[in-house]
Amino acid sequence: PPAFTPYQASLFTSGTGNIISHDPHLNEDGEALYRFLLSQASIPPRIILHCKGSHNETHTRLVKSRHEGQTRMRTEQYTERIVDFDFSIDVGQHIFGEPAHWSVGDSTPAYRGRMFREVGIGGEKRKAKRAETKAAKAWENERNSKGFPPWVGSEYAWREDQPHIMHTDSVLKSSWTLRQWADDYCASKKFLKEFDYEKVVYGWHFDAIKAATHSVITSTHYRGDLVVEFETSCAIISVRSHNRLSRALSNGWIKLLLIITLIYPFLWLFKRFHSRGGGRWSVCGGAYALKRTQQNTSPPEYTGGLIYSESPFRDVQASDSTSGQASGPSGAPNRVVGLREGVWFRQWEGTIRRAVLNR
Repeated sequence: PPAFTPYQASLFTSGTGNIISHDPHLNEDGEALYRFLLSQASIPPRIILHCKGSHNETHTRLVKSRHEGQTRMRTEQYTERIVDFDFSIDVGQHIFGEPAHWSVGDSTPAYRGRMFREVGIGGEKRKAKRAETKAAKAWENERNSKGFPPWVGSEYAWREDQPHIMHTDSVLKSSWTLRQWADDYCASKKFLKEFDYEKVVYGWHFDAIKAATHSVITSTHYRGDLVVEFETSCAIISVRSHNRLSRALSNGWIKLLLIITLIYPFLWLFKRFHSRGGGRWSVCGGAYALKRTQQNTSPPEYTGGLIYSESPFRDVQASDSTSGQASGPSGAPNRVVGLREGVWFRQWEGTIRRAVLNR
């Protein structure tokens, strides 16, 4: 018999690096969809630390005008936005290991096949209450800013003596497997359906890094408007219906034309309210570690570095050092795997300062 070759689905990449596919086979075969998600998940997302400083300058210029056949000169003021520096640091290069495939819990509000968030599975699904959705969004923002993995729930309170929650076991919180969710999507007859697989980077305290970077830049006596943000791209794998309308809506220019001609609002109403309109599945994804803890059967080694008093990141670096010596639920020692954010920051602290001073 001929050698087995994996199915090559048709796809394209959006402007933000997201993978989008309208392949008909992925909309009909749950196994094919499942294998497609696993293969695309092997490519980690891109995450950068973006630093930008700018300020406004007011200038005066002479403007020529004609009035009753006569040329006159007048002065006017205008404001110009000046960019002082704009640079990015690639953080994604420090992602290591294979992704951990996760899913949301049954009680977590998520898109489970309709155009609004639901809780539950199968025939026991119900629309999520507004308070539930609001709380879930608030926790998601907090979890992402602290670098917790996506399987950590809002009931979790971080303690240095229990870092085992950061391990990559028991990350499938849903009662359904990823394959079952893929089958559920393929069985749907909705006209404008889409299945999203989200890639999440975790392991670093991102808010602490932003605060430390902000402190380093302001220490150079820079007083302009400063933006320090982590930006993630190539983070969504989206499989959508294979009909012409769905393909058209994936085209930004066609979608803009539909908005201008006032056709899109009617399509949105059809997608939102019709029983055969639209449906979203956003219940799973891949987690990519910058740093994680794992149980170690050998005696723990001291992994803490020197704490430099002049570093604005010393508090986070100190807490990292202690977490590497904690124990899991079985009493086994834990060790930190990957690059610590405190070490990374000390490596880039001088470069960030020079980039600002040499503007």
